[in-house]
Amino acid sequence: MIDTKAIEEHIRGILVALGDDPNREGLLDTPKRVAKMYEEVFEGMNYTNREIAEMFNKTFADSVDSNQDMDGMVIVRDIEVFSFCEHHLALMYDMKVTVAYIPKGKVIGLSKIARIADMVAKRLQLQERIGADIAEVMQMVTGSEDVAVLIEGCHSCMTARGIKKGGAKTYTRTLRGKFRKTPALLG
Repeated sequence: MIDTKAIEEHIRGILVALGDDPNREGLLDTPKRVAKMYEEVFEGMNYTNREIAEMFNKTFADSVDSNQDMDGMVIVRDIEVFSFCEHHLALMYDMKVTVAYIPKGKVIGLSKIARIADMVAKRLQLQERIGADIAEVMQMVTGSEDVAVLIEGCHSCMTARGIKKGGAKTYTRTLRGKFRKTPALLG
């Protein structure tokens, strides 16, 4: 579990290290607010991929024959998430996740796909790992090896600091099963 008291103490220390007074009016409750925010935005750190799969394992029988060419493919596009880069603790934002899978006798509730993506992103992450983690959870829940995760995102470690390239976007893809063998399935 996330130790909010330790976060509060460390944020106070950061404020001091920045040369500010954590006891001044505008900063007095900042350590507590940051700790509460971290508890929310890093909620996914409390769970393994297996626990996330168990949490959102709501599936329904699928009557579509998944051996047919791609008639049974499910694609959910533009799931908005955000995360924090583990290298700089910088915000990864404007992230859009697309998840595709080919059902194997059962389908997952569509909102659960978005919830999986959201929970996986709520960790200190790399964009590449977000895709791999979503794919792994989807495989566990659906029983399908055929999963693809595409992510487009902006990284404040590139846009707000360092090189400062505001228009830069990062694209990643994780392909498993039939998607790996035939990437053109995604169109």
